[in-house]
Amino acid sequence: MTQTITVIRGDGIGPEIMDATLFILDKLGAGLQYEEADAGVAALEKHGDLMPKVTLDSIAKNKVALKSPLTTPVGGGFTSINVSLRRHFDLYANVRPVVSFPNTKSRYENIDMITVRENTEGAYISEGQEVSADGETAVSITRVTRKGSERVVRYAFELAKANGRKKVTAVHKANIIKSTSGLFLKVAREVAADYPEIEFQEMIVDNACMQLVMRPEQFDVVVTTNLFGDILSDLCAGLVGGLGLAPGANIGKDAAIFEAVHGTAPDIAGQGKANPVALLLAAVQMLEHLGQQDNAERLRKAIVATMDAKDSLTGDLGGTGSTMEFAKAIASRL
Repeated sequence: MTQTITVIRGDGIGPEIMDATLFILDKLGAGLQYEEADAGVAALEKHGDLMPKVTLDSIAKNKVALKSPLTTPVGGGFTSINVSLRRHFDLYANVRPVVSFPNTKSRYENIDMITVRENTEGAYISEGQEVSADGETAVSITRVTRKGSERVVRYAFELAKANGRKKVTAVHKANIIKSTSGLFLKVAREVAADYPEIEFQEMIVDNACMQLVMRPEQFDVVVTTNLFGDILSDLCAGLVGGLGLAPGANIGKDAAIFEAVHGTAPDIAGQGKANPVALLLAAVQMLEHLGQQDNAERLRKAIVATMDAKDSLTGDLGGTGSTMEFAKAIASRL
């Protein structure tokens, strides 16, 4: 049986790491067919739209997409396409696992944790963002709902239950932000009561940051609101060697988008230097989502074995291999 997925090649190094990832998926024999769609700068040049309707239709039809990084401007320009995609498809849970890999620049060993971030509300809503006419005052609304909090916390507990995880930590700032963060924490406590077999912990976000760099081994599954989750998940990536080893899944009721969470790295685009591991690990998440646990594990083990052997690693991992040389080394271990 074959499964068609939407493939978005992205900007910058995106097409290179996507080529490497699809090469490996084909060698894996996962039975996937690819329907390519444009988004980002490439779509703007081709369709005059950053997120064309044909791309949205493709994702809606296939229900699964694999996406390379897209350009997001800092401090101005167009709205983040990633945020827009999450909102359009109501991809409410952003799932970011981090695991220690051999021969990385990490200061830690044996890290294995998952951050589950609420993905559609909180500080990232588009309503209410405005700057006064004189440019002196900026205002942004933060909105948290019971529904949004309940479904993402329940997703975190169900994820823990399904994967034999023992602990869920809800990260908040309810001591100061008593309205929005207070509601999130209240709902998290209520949901936790439905899972007595899983340890529940509450932690204020600033303490969580400190604890993550002091004793990261105490964490298992972390669930939090949008802004805190965005920050904490990158911090967690730093624990295992950086964003080049960090995948992300955006999960909704009717669609899921899997992605490398790092940027487009335009400074090395087209040079064959990009590390494809983050997108490959996103493909692992995608295979698990599609019920292909055996293939997901085969791919994960091949990545680990290749890094352990230091075979054709890219420059950021201390090697001299190209993107495709690294991919071929991984494929040879499938």
